Amino acid sequence: MRASAGDGDQDGSVREETPVAPARPGGRRGPRPAGPATISRVAEAAGVSRATVSRVMNGSPTVNPELAARVRAAAEELDYEPSVAARRLALGRTGTVALVVPDLANPLFQGVLRGLSQAAGKAGRQLLVAESDEDPEEEVILALEARRNSDGLVLASPRAPGGRLRALSDRLAPFVLVYREIPDLGAPSLSIDNAAGIGEIVAHLTGLGHRRVAYLAGPPGSAGNAERLAALRAAPGLDLTVLPCGSMFDHGHAAAHAVVECGASAVVGFNDMVASGVLTGLHELDVRVPGEVSVTGFDDIPFARYTTPPLTTVSIPKSELGRQAWERLWALMNGESGGYNVRYQPRLLVRDSTGPAAS
Repeated sequence: MRASAGDGDQDGSVREETPVAPARPGGRRGPRPAGPATISRVAEAAGVSRATVSRVMNGSPTVNPELAARVRAAAEELDYEPSVAARRLALGRTGTVALVVPDLANPLFQGVLRGLSQAAGKAGRQLLVAESDEDPEEEVILALEARRNSDGLVLASPRAPGGRLRALSDRLAPFVLVYREIPDLGAPSLSIDNAAGIGEIVAHLTGLGHRRVAYLAGPPGSAGNAERLAALRAAPGLDLTVLPCGSMFDHGHAAAHAVVECGASAVVGFNDMVASGVLTGLHELDVRVPGEVSVTGFDDIPFARYTTPPLTTVSIPKSELGRQAWERLWALMNGESGGYNVRYQPRLLVRDSTGPAAS
């Protein structure tokens, strides 16, 4: 075998001159060798280097079109299938995107997971999911590790401080935020107008005559909790009691005694899980809902309409957020702009857990 500078491929590689096998009937060359096809056999059949075959299989635009056609024809003739792992390595891609959430048991994040997983799957990408268990430091560790093992990252309702995420933004990129907006972060965000959602709830409750309201507060690191609490404190005419709680059913259930003791006529739960928990706790204490205490939630998770009584809450587009997160992440992964930030407006859904304040 010999090489000549004058016989180089147009893409700059040196072409290997290989003896041409005798043509088989129908214009095909020689009998097909036994055994699985390899990149070396494709290179030999096409009369090019292995590097050229690799570039053609990886979609490189730098290969001469005539040579590329010859390589593809040889690959088809030999039934050659390039290794997926090798192709990803050559392209510097893993074929995976990652999602980090505070708590996988929360149906709110399951909605985002579903929307993101379906959209990524249609694009032939796998989804890696990690849970921080509401721990901001663990979240940072998981986010960095997930990004090292994926092509892009979605952070759902991250608990880490905004300054910490800004400092890590270059190491996390490309990434997208869901359920949070951080100024000057340089990553697209899809968030909820928490103040508008609370405003709808407050207008509904005050319209029913409620003035003494208890708020079952969410996790301290939740930006959504801070925004909801600020909106409640800014609402005129409320006698507000803030009760530390959490984000899950058992947290709301455990808060039922405190709700009764504070004398509130209405309860606003940080989310629907908390509100569902306090509904059960109040029932066990023989407190009538909504006869004695009205209860509202936030998010409209799937079983909110099936509680006893059905829960008044505000609805947000959970699966749509997942799909939109994928579109922005896909654009960033391909060197394009992630688009503008979006803040969704919640919609009040009045059900049977709220009623007129007791006289």
